[in-house]
Amino acid sequence: MHRMAQVLLYDEDLARDIVHDVFLSLLSKDSSVSVTAGYLLAAVRNRCLNHIAGTATRQRIANLYLLESDEYDTEVWPDDNTIACIYQIIKNDLTPQCRRVMELRFVDGLTFSNVAKEMDISENAVYKHVRHALVIIRKKLNERNG
Repeated sequence: MHRMAQVLLYDEDLARDIVHDVFLSLLSKDSSVSVTAGYLLAAVRNRCLNHIAGTATRQRIANLYLLESDEYDTEVWPDDNTIACIYQIIKNDLTPQCRRVMELRFVDGLTFSNVAKEMDISENAVYKHVRHALVIIRKKLNERNG
């Protein structure tokens, strides 16, 4: 089981953790069902695939939006005039819901999941609103500068 998990995940520690979790879940269940080797292998494989799918989704989101990472903390920040333009764009050119998402995320500093909870929308909707707002902001800034 450990070897199969290693082959799927390319990470020995993670493979060990997943095999451990499968056994822990079996021990925590109050069941007298006989467990076969095939069942254990399938359980480990499914946990590995679920982990890969979850990681792939998180990585795609990070690559698309680069918003939760610390990378934007090291970027060169715009001058005061550009910041004022960005605030004007947010105030005048975004829908009320999109504007609220941007305020909660970047002014109040909430995480994407907390913004979703606060607004009672899905986290994916928050990502889409932020992405849409950034497209509009970039477009308007390019129009003003170019």
